[in-house]
Amino acid sequence: MENVKENKILLEEIFKDLMNKDRLKVKFNMNYGDITIKALNLLLDDDHKWYLMNAHKEKNGNHNLEKCDYLLSFAQYYPYGKEYFLYGGFFKVNHEATQENATDYVLEELDQFKQYKKRLIIKLEKPLGQSYNRTWNNIINNCSPEIYEILPNPKLKPFLGFNSVSLTHEELQIIFKNLEPEWKNQLSSVKGIYCVTDRGNGKLYIGSAYGANGIWGRWGSYADMKNLTGGNKIFEELKFKDGKYIIENFTYSILEIFDPKTKDEYILERESYWKKVFDSIKNGMNRN
Repeated sequence: MENVKENKILLEEIFKDLMNKDRLKVKFNMNYGDITIKALNLLLDDDHKWYLMNAHKEKNGNHNLEKCDYLLSFAQYYPYGKEYFLYGGFFKVNHEATQENATDYVLEELDQFKQYKKRLIIKLEKPLGQSYNRTWNNIINNCSPEIYEILPNPKLKPFLGFNSVSLTHEELQIIFKNLEPEWKNQLSSVKGIYCVTDRGNGKLYIGSAYGANGIWGRWGSYADMKNLTGGNKIFEELKFKDGKYIIENFTYSILEIFDPKTKDEYILERESYWKKVFDSIKNGMNRN
């Protein structure tokens, strides 16, 4: 992570090569019409709703893009606080392709500044209030945005609780490669029952983690590019046929957690229970 907290860097220094700043707007997305659907999560998950949030045209026109040609987009990084935002892309507003009565604008994401997407976190000196879609000059003159962090890798979704864990293999690799402290602390603190989903065919594998360092210790073998399988025979067969298959198709989630003092025998009983629930021996990836 670049140290930008001690040496203050303003937003305009990073985006000094922006074109036509008089026709540029900056959008600070927070929620997707519902406070439970966070803009940040949509951005981090590469969800299509992230694009829709930025392309949305309001009926009253207060926050629309009629008088701008370009859009800088951010998502509120709520784990840090309401004044922090994660950079989510630079778009060209294609007015020629947008019909007058269309419900949304047509946006084209540009490659310029793409190296900062999901890595750059800014902090606003003054709160936004109700106006979340501002001109570039208004934001620079009134909110004094500064660069708070520039991360070495795209920002991972924050740890929101064990029942919200759903990681792609790429995300799992990043967590273990960087020893992400929040994820490591949480996953090391519990034993548990987990589920590996093969998105290529929908099959499930139910596993248990009861050894040293709990779930963290077990998932480390899946994240290890030299391993990937954790000793699972079906995974070994997939790896042998196509080394990229696991990386491209597997996701990891948690079904149940236990205190580290829980007896292994009980955890194995619960593993058997979940295998029956999902019928993962007959119709999944469990062999026994």
